[in-house]
Amino acid sequence: MNRVLRATVFDLDDTLIDTGDAWARVCAGFAARHGHHWRAEDTAALHGNGSWASYVAGLCGGAAGAAEVVEACAAAMVDECAAGRVRALPGAVELVLEAARHGPVGVATASPRRFVLAALEGLDLLAGLRTVVCGEDVVRVKPAPDPYLRAAVEVGVAPSGCLAVEDSPNGIRSAAAAGMCVLAVPRGGMALPAEIAHLPAARAHSAAEALPLLTRLLAPRAELLVREGAP
Repeated sequence: MNRVLRATVFDLDDTLIDTGDAWARVCAGFAARHGHHWRAEDTAALHGNGSWASYVAGLCGGAAGAAEVVEACAAAMVDECAAGRVRALPGAVELVLEAARHGPVGVATASPRRFVLAALEGLDLLAGLRTVVCGEDVVRVKPAPDPYLRAAVEVGVAPSGCLAVEDSPNGIRSAAAAGMCVLAVPRGGMALPAEIAHLPAARAHSAAEALPLLTRLLAPRAELLVREGAP
């Protein structure tokens, strides 16, 4: 079965912007104020975790709830943006601009809206987006399909006509479960788990490397039909 892709929905953290270290630093600081000594496994647990705030709250021994984590950490991440410590990954802005040449573009992320808007405004990308779906906009977060399903509704294209660009295993699962074609750009070139390695239609090691793949996937109908389930 063939389909034409008419819209693109991007993940944000570690797909378009380099925030892995910043989120770990901010969450570690919050947890430390509640008596938890941050570990390497805690940093790993944040990657692609739609329930990140609940995870951090769980480290605090009942001293803080998820809502408090979101409020404090989002404010700290906005400060990171203001200080110029949240930057686009090399080639990411060009990737979004190229996608916009082919159709509407959106973002679907687990991050809180206050931070997301600050980050996108800092990159001068916000005005060009049809929708921005954040963690507080859905009941079920990634790896559930809800963020991508909502994004598809808001860009006005059926999920089967959307390309999702993702870095994390949970994000890839979410987009694939929504019925989208997936372009995977795993963070740091990490290997995808065997159980999801077959889901992306294409893979790249970086946003810059992903540019020609995205262009090919979004090519006009006369040039390209994307085959569902392509390896």
